[in-house]
Amino acid sequence: MRVFDFDGTIYDGESLFDLYLFSARYDPIVFRHLAPVLRYAIKYKLGRATLEQMERGVGDIARKYLHDLTHSRRVNALCERDNTNEADDRGDLDVILDGVARDVETGRIVAPQTERASSGGLDALVSRFWDRNMRRIKPWYHPQPDDVILTASFDVTVGEACRRLGLHNLVASTIDPETLQVTYLNFNTNKPKRFRELFGDDVIVDEFYTDSRFDQPMIDLARSAYMVKGDRITRIK
Repeated sequence: MRVFDFDGTIYDGESLFDLYLFSARYDPIVFRHLAPVLRYAIKYKLGRATLEQMERGVGDIARKYLHDLTHSRRVNALCERDNTNEADDRGDLDVILDGVARDVETGRIVAPQTERASSGGLDALVSRFWDRNMRRIKPWYHPQPDDVILTASFDVTVGEACRRLGLHNLVASTIDPETLQVTYLNFNTNKPKRFRELFGDDVIVDEFYTDSRFDQPMIDLARSAYMVKGDRITRIK
């Protein structure tokens, strides 16, 4: 089994922050969240925030940000325009979750399907974002159907990229679509915890790829591990 961190590893950048800036093109109201977003992004990358601080702070920011998006007339107008396309061309998260449900029925191990992603304009916004940014998936990464993406980013954003890459296994932070509350932050020690919950304690991780030493718990779990800096990949275990 191959397991990959997403942001900075196979994606060139921080997808959640990039989506935030992208959404500001449709409704500048989200700029009011810029300062706290930057503050927690820096703390995350420097490892200067505890898990409890991240859960509390990121959860509050995410809820307010998603509230603005789901109530934005401009963003929902984007959804209305995209709904004129044929159903087979949709990139929305309902399609992704329907596919996940079918995989569960066949016995495949996949990311939890009980969390329903926010619908409407957010779906259209995420789809439009990946129309523009799939090119930022690094060229060295060649997806295999059983690859696992393990990320602190949210399922409502990374899930669409995984669908387009043909991947079925996503372990990510999750959001309750009804309350817009963060229900699980897949950060730091939560990553191996969630991974084991989904795949079992006896699973063998043949290769793990990351851009950060803060993923040391997953590095310890893997048979071999690789540090990714840009397009340079260095074996560290």
